[in-house]
Amino acid sequence: MTPIVVTGGTGSLGRRVVRTLLGAGREVVVLSRRTRPVAGGSRFVPVDLRTGAGLDAALAGVGTVVHCATTLTGGDEQSAAKLFAAAKRAGVAHLVYISIVGIDRIPLPYYKTKLAVERQLEASGLGYTTMRATQFHELIQFIFATLGRSPIVPVPSIRFQPVDTRDVADRLAELALGEPAGRVPDFGGPEIRDAKSLARAYFAATGRRRLLVPLRVPGRIMAGYRSGHNLVGDRFDGTITFEQFLAERATRRPSRFTDAGDSGG
Repeated sequence: MTPIVVTGGTGSLGRRVVRTLLGAGREVVVLSRRTRPVAGGSRFVPVDLRTGAGLDAALAGVGTVVHCATTLTGGDEQSAAKLFAAAKRAGVAHLVYISIVGIDRIPLPYYKTKLAVERQLEASGLGYTTMRATQFHELIQFIFATLGRSPIVPVPSIRFQPVDTRDVADRLAELALGEPAGRVPDFGGPEIRDAKSLARAYFAATGRRRLLVPLRVPGRIMAGYRSGHNLVGDRFDGTITFEQFLAERATRRPSRFTDAGDSGG
């Protein structure tokens, strides 16, 4: 069997994809510009997707790539172009991409970038699978950890369908072990919650009391969230709830998080 490459394989999602693939008995190569520890049994190759240096060597003999690397600071489109071109040269048969629910209907700049990468992949000539997921538990935790620095917390009147990265990683690994499927059904968390109930859950789990103040934010971006374009709605694929996630992490410090992907590529 040919190796599977995971870009951003040291990030919050990527490292879980790596573990799942290793558990399935596959050889895994982790690509990242960050020299963090990787799952035992995988092989680490330092590659900066922004420059593309070392990509051709890293993809030689590889059958499948799972592209988890992303960053909020810009450059995803350029990195993806280099990755997809190198994958094409190497004869990679399958490229799996993790994206975000609602990127074509909510005009966030980061979402526009994710949509542009989806379109690049569709036009690349590669066999591909794209899956969009709802917001990760880590993102919701990070939002309220940041807002909770103040005793008064503004809470927008919007809903989320948060999902655990372990559930998403399992599905991505399953897709990577299969054949290219194009755009597959969106992947949603186990429940739809309004932001206020998620805020209450977070502050209860962390033992802090905060005054939650409803806030209606104008503009097209928040209108997209109020319309529920960030939700799957008819699919509840995840199994781990936000409360279960919080119970496991109650003593941990929230980390900086990048929505539906991992930094490090």
